[in-house]
Amino acid sequence: MTAGDSLATVQRSMGDPSLVHPLWPPLTQGCPSTSTAELAYPVEVDYAYDQADPGLFAPAGGAARSAGLDRWAPLLPPLGAPGLGEGHTPLVPVADGVYVKDESRNPTWSHKDRLNRCTVAAAAGVGAPGVVVASSGNHGASAAAYAARAGLRCVVLAPPEMPAALDAFLHAYGAVVLPVAQEARWPLMRRISDRLGLHPVSNLTVTHTGHPFGPEGYKTIAYEIFAEIGVPEAVFVPTGYGECLFGVWKGFAELRRLGLSGTVPRMFACEPAAGGPLAAAVRQGVPAARVSCGPTDAYSIACAVGGYRGVRAVRESGGGALLVTDRQMREARQELARQGIWAELAGAASLAGLRSLPAGGAPEGPVVCVSTSSGFKDRSVGSGFKDRAAGIGTTASEVIEPTWEEAYRRLRAAGLEG
Repeated sequence: MTAGDSLATVQRSMGDPSLVHPLWPPLTQGCPSTSTAELAYPVEVDYAYDQADPGLFAPAGGAARSAGLDRWAPLLPPLGAPGLGEGHTPLVPVADGVYVKDESRNPTWSHKDRLNRCTVAAAAGVGAPGVVVASSGNHGASAAAYAARAGLRCVVLAPPEMPAALDAFLHAYGAVVLPVAQEARWPLMRRISDRLGLHPVSNLTVTHTGHPFGPEGYKTIAYEIFAEIGVPEAVFVPTGYGECLFGVWKGFAELRRLGLSGTVPRMFACEPAAGGPLAAAVRQGVPAARVSCGPTDAYSIACAVGGYRGVRAVRESGGGALLVTDRQMREARQELARQGIWAELAGAASLAGLRSLPAGGAPEGPVVCVSTSSGFKDRSVGSGFKDRAAGIGTTASEVIEPTWEEAYRRLRAAGLEG
């Protein structure tokens, strides 16, 4: 598939769907017609759905799988930059009727690769010399990789406390890394974009709008789930700004619009209890909300400001917004590890959300928990923590005396008897 295969037509306001804007350039500061100084409404990409080939969703062979998101090019924004074989991640059954969509199998080990395949292609489409992103980790690493693949420069505004492994990860792709305090990241990104012409691939607005092309990449998670098990009863998604939540919901909504299914799953946002702007917006009945954000180890989804996309997905699907504690996420991460999946703490928020529902309150039928990223992404990895309560992957191993007696003592302490 090539960029010309896209059926994308316009950018449609999410504040007033009757308003449309040309497809180019991407409106990276939301809808100019409906946004205000206090609330920014995103735009979304619309398509000529009547021209979509029903065969697009036929079972795929190996060649289609290796093509990455190009397989779905007609229902994505123009993909005018090369990919890395992103997507087609496994759907792993972990309990009766419970599946985990393991997004750690993407090229940079997180779901953000689906988003950045679309946003970096947008940067190439407008002729930008590179991209700029404000990120705590996954988004920046992914943007740097896809920019490198496209031959573009990348500037990442990162947190000062980022671990050395993340710093090395970003530099490996040739990114320019600028550690800076969180409150300064968005204003600096705007200045960098304005002065240097770099294309912004993360948020610039007072409430979250992000990049209009980015969430389209997340629709492919829905397409892949549908290809394997049809429409599940519910999908649980770790939620920061709500872009992945919205993209998965939109993908299922498109399948219904195309006559391939009769329903969409209930969408559940799973946010850290330390913040939760989406839950606050749903509770208050508003398009987006701001909250104070307390300490949490789920740093990649710890947000003080939300956006309208996720609120719409929850409301229109009849789902819910769940708040989960760090302890609940650690327990969920350990459950995943016992099934062979090592998730970032934030990535386990989805299973934590499902497990937080009261007895009899969980959706009936198959449910999918999206695990967004690898456990390698947690800040505690490699720090030598000795506290096992911190969770999987944070306990340093001690060198032992090379004797059978000492080895057997350690084995017995681990519950292995012979």
